[in-house]
Amino acid sequence: MDVKQQSNSGTAMAVPAKRPGRPLGQRILDNWQLYALLLVPVILTLVYKYIPMYGIQIAFRDFKASRGYMGSEPVGFYWFQRFFSAPTFSRMIVNTVLISLFSLLWSFPIPIILSLMINQLGHARFKRVVQTVLYAPHFISVMVICGMIRIFLSPSGGLINLILGTEIDFLTQSSAFRTIYVASGIWQDAGWGCIIYLATLANVDPGLYEAAKVDGASVFQRIVNIDLPALLPMAILNLIMAAGGLMNVGFEKVWLLQTDLNKATSDVIAVYVYEQGIQNAKYSYSTAVGLFNTAVNIILLLIVNKIASKASDVEFV
Repeated sequence: MDVKQQSNSGTAMAVPAKRPGRPLGQRILDNWQLYALLLVPVILTLVYKYIPMYGIQIAFRDFKASRGYMGSEPVGFYWFQRFFSAPTFSRMIVNTVLISLFSLLWSFPIPIILSLMINQLGHARFKRVVQTVLYAPHFISVMVICGMIRIFLSPSGGLINLILGTEIDFLTQSSAFRTIYVASGIWQDAGWGCIIYLATLANVDPGLYEAAKVDGASVFQRIVNIDLPALLPMAILNLIMAAGGLMNVGFEKVWLLQTDLNKATSDVIAVYVYEQGIQNAKYSYSTAVGLFNTAVNIILLLIVNKIASKASDVEFV
């Protein structure tokens, strides 16, 4: 039955009554194929992401494999206090934060710039070649990348030393490690990172470009007034997700490039967790360190998300 409402002008307006929604069971039966496809990733997420979280409790226990989870003695925050009082605690925090910040500051805008440049290429075949060349490094394994870095930076015949006319072993210098890490990361992932921005630009209405050309807008003006506003929501989402992993410096690359002489700047939390948990079999201690790292990431994610929601209409969580 329709419900009558009185408008401000005194005229009665008919508002249709809301129809009750279909039961959940009926909606599942009507779309069972989609729910069946959804079931696979849900099960994988539960098995590999949520069920293992049960083991987090060993960060608060003196875990002994022979006693199991519940049989191990509870120790409260002992392992966290031990980590905070470790001699290398401040150095690991500083190195992890600095490497992550430098990677974010330098790596984040590069894919956006590349996507804007590629989007301006008029020749379709040349555009595809450029995209392929930029994507290719992403598919090279970290092991191979680190081997190439060692060859390029070799003091005897390395490409960089040949160009500079020097014989410097850059990997033994602490001051050069962060630059090597960030620069190699940009080369490997910048092309792959611009895919999502190119997809966003592909959905921009071509009529906007035509109208801008008719109005006499230059290429730079079209980029500023059409492309950048279109990319802004996606850029903010990527920034929020990147901030959520700020403390997760890539373990593999750091581990493969680390030497005793560059540990002053390459000693990060991820490597420390591996050394304590795998090499030294200190499972409770390494779990506590990893849990602390995850907690910091969650806090950073929420902070950046709040700032982004205040600065724009984009919100991730």
